[in-house]
Amino acid sequence: MGSANGDYINANYVNMEIPGSGIINRYIATQGPLSSTVADFWQMVLEAGSTLVVMLTTLVERGRAKCHQYWPAYNETLTLRNLTLTSTAENVEDTFIFREFILRDVNTGEERDITHMQYCSWPDHGVPNDWRQFTTFTERVRAARTGIVEPAVVHCSAGIGRTGVLVLMETALCLIEANQPVYPLDIVRSMRDQRAMMIQNASQYRFVCEAVHKAYSEEIAKPLPEFSR
Repeated sequence: MGSANGDYINANYVNMEIPGSGIINRYIATQGPLSSTVADFWQMVLEAGSTLVVMLTTLVERGRAKCHQYWPAYNETLTLRNLTLTSTAENVEDTFIFREFILRDVNTGEERDITHMQYCSWPDHGVPNDWRQFTTFTERVRAARTGIVEPAVVHCSAGIGRTGVLVLMETALCLIEANQPVYPLDIVRSMRDQRAMMIQNASQYRFVCEAVHKAYSEEIAKPLPEFSR
């Protein structure tokens, strides 16, 4: 993606249509910000009209930097060229952290409320140990995007593996609710048509398939009444 100031961002729009429901889940799948791209990242968020950012990594895993900290500490403000980002809330749970920011363009006065949702329990190599935990996080993401047509910004480190898992999981849950068949391989193909290498390996694909099957079997996800006729 290119930004208005001509900079390049390692990101792609990914749109996932849910047949029979009229729903299109819109995402910007992107690389985790580097120290040199933090300002460009937030400029992209502002220009895309996004109000939801989903982070699927911690900053450091097994001694390796996975992502630069691109937000301020609670109650503090980060200044980035023409932008300011102020942290107004932070809620730490066992495996999730939810934050609220105000993003402001000081040149135009435009302000945007941003919800930041971080999943903190993904092993560096592998997949989450608890499918139910990740399903709960995905449901929280879905609830946060209710009524929002602008894209949710989703990233991990490279923006393809874990990011692809979340998009596949949310798409599958939406298909179940719309009483539509779920074909995971077709979903992966659709994602990869829009961003290369989404879902990096077999273990990630297997994890989502098993999580979706269990969510359906245990009726965590089931057809909504309006689609059950």
